[in-house]
Parts: sequence; C-alpha cells; structure tokens
Amino acid sequence: MVRRKTRLAPSPTGALHLGNARSFLVNWLFARQNGWEIPLRIDDLDGPRVKRGADLQAMEDLTWLGLDWDGEAIFQSRRRSLYTEAINRLLADGVAYPCVCSRSEVQLSASAPHAEDGSQRYPGTCRGKFESVEAARAASGREPAIRFRVPEGIVEFTDGLAGAKRFDVGADLGDFVIAKGDGTPAYQLAVVVDDAEMGVTDIVRGDDLIESTARQILVYRALGLESKLPNWIHLPLVLGPDGLRLAKRHGDSRLAYYRARGVKVGRVLGLLARWCGIGEVNENVNAKDLIGRFDLSQLPREPITFTKEDEALLYEQSFD
Repeated sequence: MVRRKTRLAPSPTGALHLGNARSFLVNWLFARQNGWEIPLRIDDLDGPRVKRGADLQAMEDLTWLGLDWDGEAIFQSRRRSLYTEAINRLLADGVAYPCVCSRSEVQLSASAPHAEDGSQRYPGTCRGKFESVEAARAASGREPAIRFRVPEGIVEFTDGLAGAKRFDVGADLGDFVIAKGDGTPAYQLAVVVDDAEMGVTDIVRGDDLIESTARQILVYRALGLESKLPNWIHLPLVLGPDGLRLAKRHGDSRLAYYRARGVKVGRVLGLLARWCGIGEVNENVNAKDLIGRFDLSQLPREPITFTKEDEALLYEQSFD
C-alpha cells in the first residue's frame, strides 16, 4: 500500500504570517494524525518577488511553531529541467502555444471580468497564430510566453472541505500562461509537475487557490498524469477586520515579528488552535499536543477574522 503524502510549500516572496501559519498547521496536523509523509518544498520560482533569505526564514518560523518535515528541503528553482521537459511536451502535443501579447494588450482585449486571482480572461489572440516559438519570436521581436490551450467543457472535482466544485476554465479565464516570456515556469505548471513527480496524494491550502485547481487538473490530464490527481482540501482564509485577506495593511502579523517581541509560541499555537476548531488550550501547549485533538469536521467552514482582541491575547493573558 502506497503511503499517502502531502507537502508544506511556502513561497519565499515574503515572511510567514498568522494566516499562512494556520494553513501550515492544519496541513501538518492532518498529516501527522494520519501517518502521511510530509516533505518541505520551497516554491521559489517567482524570481522578482522572491526575497533573499525568506526561504531560511520560513524554515525557522515553521521550526519555531514545532512543525517538522520529512527529508531535506526541496527547492523548485533547482528543478527547472523538469518544467522545461513538461512545457516542451505540451508544445509538441499542440496543447500549448507561444503568445506574444503583452499584459496591457490582454487587458484591452479581454472580454470577461478578471478571475478571482486577478487574471484577465485571455481572448485567444495568439492561438493558432504561430507555428513555433521561434516563429513567434521572429515575427514579434518579443520573447513569447507559453499558454495552455484550454479545451471546452466543465472541470469538476470534489474538495475535502468545500464539497463538489465545477469551473468552466475556458469561459472564465481562457488559455492561461504556463511559462513566462523570460522562460520562468508559471505556478499552474510547476505545481503539477512537482506534485506528480513527488507522489503527492493530498494537498491542503487556502481557498484563494480553489479556482486554480481546475486549471491544474487540465494540466495533469494533458501530461498524461490523471492517475496521479491528488485530493484537495481548501481552507477558508484568515481575514483582517475589514474583511480582506490578512496582509500588511492590517499591521504586522508575521511570525518573525511575534518571535522578536518575545511572544510565547504556545500563545500563537493557542490562537491557531481556536482557528482550527480545536478550542482553548493551555499557553504551554506545543504542536504535537494538538495532533490528537484536531478534527477536520470541526474546522470552521467560514473565513476567520483576526481581531484586535486576538492580538491582545498573544501579549496580555494566557489561554488557561
């Protein structure tokens, strides 16, 4: 019997905050509770946004929380040959094509509102326009991006928390980018290649990525990897008091910030435990203490709001 596997996959584009920590804690608790393997993968392909030292910071933050992982850390930036091979295969199969449209050109010609992740619907301007990447480059004088040719039809899947979901990727988003003009593999391609190659069977992440799942399923199918489709659990996000996703505008909620101010890890874990549906715990708790108390069925189905009262609890009183 194959051992099930998930992964912790921080992106070093910034420091981990309480919302990230809650997602990673749920992932870790679920894995350790069920005996899954849980490697650490640093998703560091987003070159301009990757911050120097953020990978080590993420590992230090996870260790401070008491979250461990199996084996050595894996870095996407060291796996580019895998992505290049997949992109070339999709191009050869006619499932992908070069695109020389600029972002502003896509925005001007888009025929539908932007998707949840801020992407404009691509109207297919370059679909079938060029015979090859080289031809696109020669005709435009630009380095082409590579887009996935989205087939018609509905993509359906069942999320472990959100239930049955269905998306019309073509109508909602159109053909999406799988490699940028500078050759950097896009998230939608890289995550599929990595998860399939690593044997990941279960993915736990924020529900801001639930729409991305439909795109990723299409990539799995196009690469002949449908038998390796994982199970997904998408968690409601942690929001600020204004109802927007927790971010800098709500103040400093980085784990490193609380560490620097001497906040006890048990108090942070106590707050996260309540957000995970575990309830109140003693401030001397550690992550392992929570494994037996975690129950996915008790996880809140609605977004969590990080309030001023929540932050005050980290400093002013215990969770006794």
